[in-house]
This record gives sequence, structure tokens and C-alpha cells, in this order.
Amino acid sequence: MSTSTNINEFLTLSESHPILDVRTPDEFEQGHIIGAISFPLFTNEERKIVGTLYKQKGKQVAVLKALEIVGPKLSDYVKEAIKINKTETFLVHCWRGGMRSASMAWFLETYGFKCITLKGGYKAYRKKVLDSFNEQKNIVVLGGKTGTGKTIILKELENQDEQIIDLEKIAHHKGSSFGALGEQPQSSQEQFENELSFHLSKISQENKCWIENESRKIGRNILPFGLWEQMQNAIVVTVNLPTEERINYLVKEYGRFTKEELTDATERISKRLGGLQTKQAIGAIENGDNKTAFEICLQYYDKTYDYGADQRPKEKIINYEFEKLDAEEIAKEIISRKM
Repeated sequence: MSTSTNINEFLTLSESHPILDVRTPDEFEQGHIIGAISFPLFTNEERKIVGTLYKQKGKQVAVLKALEIVGPKLSDYVKEAIKINKTETFLVHCWRGGMRSASMAWFLETYGFKCITLKGGYKAYRKKVLDSFNEQKNIVVLGGKTGTGKTIILKELENQDEQIIDLEKIAHHKGSSFGALGEQPQSSQEQFENELSFHLSKISQENKCWIENESRKIGRNILPFGLWEQMQNAIVVTVNLPTEERINYLVKEYGRFTKEELTDATERISKRLGGLQTKQAIGAIENGDNKTAFEICLQYYDKTYDYGADQRPKEKIINYEFEKLDAEEIAKEIISRKM
């Protein structure tokens, strides 16, 4: 008979044993435990059928239908488990830690595997995720206007053994209207939170953790309030570079994309950029003059950044001036200051 455990122990055990998420593919796609394997007891449609019967005709009718659906697939579950398992132990969960996970665990244990189910199921995991954003971290925000190369500076900080959280990498979006270019599709808000919580769980509270200055919304993903509030109250280390250096970086970073992609991104900020400037920027893109296009767009982004900076207490902003975007040297310099 399978045993069950709480979410903390379940996640610890997941470092050694595979997690089988027996919810439907749709539920898994919406959000799942990091590293879990989709191992559905029912298809999306089968789950709807069983759920409808449960509501309309009661538990016994629903269970009989579930057995009718699952019966022919039992050997397939075991065969697939054999392919996955390297330790002969599975961690199994469903939504609430109920019949689906208990049934799958029983099937697999009947064959000879050992199974451990999750008390409270995925719902317990989600509670842990949401609670994690209120845990205090020693956050330092890396600031700087668009084109400052904050992302590559952040990576260099990591190379120099600093703790970082790369929000843009987790969100698959660079934050601006141009932010989706070159990125894979963004995940659901739920999965974004799961990924973010996972990375935060690796951060030591004793040492500082660098996070790039972002709007609360990164593409379609929204930063959880608890973390956002910590970022708003944190020290901001601002990297300042000459405008020309920033434009050159943007040309290098985004010049590889097509004229159509750059035009679409520019049109998305047309209301804020203004009709004339939008027309001028798009005209420059069409003429292959990305430098002029980005120079025009920076007028909007710089105003937005300045407005955000003005909302912070001046004593919490530390400014650094650099002439060149040398990520290694910038990282060394800002690490050296005691905070």
C-alpha cells in the first residue's frame, strides 16, 4: 500500500525520484511541479465525462465509468512507468491528493513499484508556491535605462558567484514591446509562478540576490505582489551608459530580426510614441536604419524609466557611470560596493 507525505518532504524526495502528475494534460499544461512528468489517468475528455457523471448521478456511477475507461489502459501505464523509472520508486500526485493519485499508485504498486503520494495534491504545492513570494530575500535591484545591457550584466554577476534571479528568462520575455522577439511562447501565469518560486527556493537569505529592474508585468506574466513589494523596497544599483552606447547595443541585440518583426513591435507602442515619431521610426526600419529607429523609441522608454525612478526614495538609488558596456568590468565594480 502506498504511503503519503507532505509537500516539503515530497519535494525533497523529488531530487531522487520521478514525479508522476496524473492530472489531465490540460491541467498539467496550466501549471505543474517543476520536473514532474505528465502521466494522466484520464484524457481531458475522459475527465469531463467522469466529472459530469459524478455531479449528475453520483459517485458509484462515476467510479464504474472510470474503471471502464482505465481498465484497458492498465498495462500501458505499467509499460510507460518501466521506461521512466530508474529507482523503482515513484512520487504520485493529482489535484487534491484523492482518488486519481491513489488509484495510479495502487496500479503501479500492484506491479511492484513503490509509490509515495502527496497529501493535498497539487493544491498543496500551489499554496507553498504562493506563500514563497512573501519570504524575505536580500534583494538588490539592477537598474538602468533600456539598452544598458542589464541582462548580460546580470549573467556576468552570476559568473562572478553572485546570486541572481533572471525574471526575463523565466518569463520568456524581455519586458518591452520588443521583448517577445526571439523568445519561446510564454507559459501560463500559474506556471510562471511555479518556475519563479523554484528559482527563489535556491536563493540563500543571508547573501544578496540581484534581480533586474522590471515593470510588474513582463509580457503577459505578472510578478507576484510579495516579490514585487520587496523589489520596490530594495536598493537599486543603476548602471548609466551614454545614449550612443545604448543604441549600439540595441542595434546589435535586435538588428537580427526582420523588418516586419521590428515594425510590429514599434506599432505596439505607437500611442505612447506618437503618430509622427512612430511613422519616422517605421520609415527608418524600412530603410534599414535601425539605429535611427531605436534612437526614436528610446525617447519613450527613457521617459518611462525616469518616471519609475522618480517614484523611489533617492537614498535607495546608487548610480554608477560607465563609458562602455563591458559587462565583466561593470559587474566587478558594482559587486565591490558594500550594501
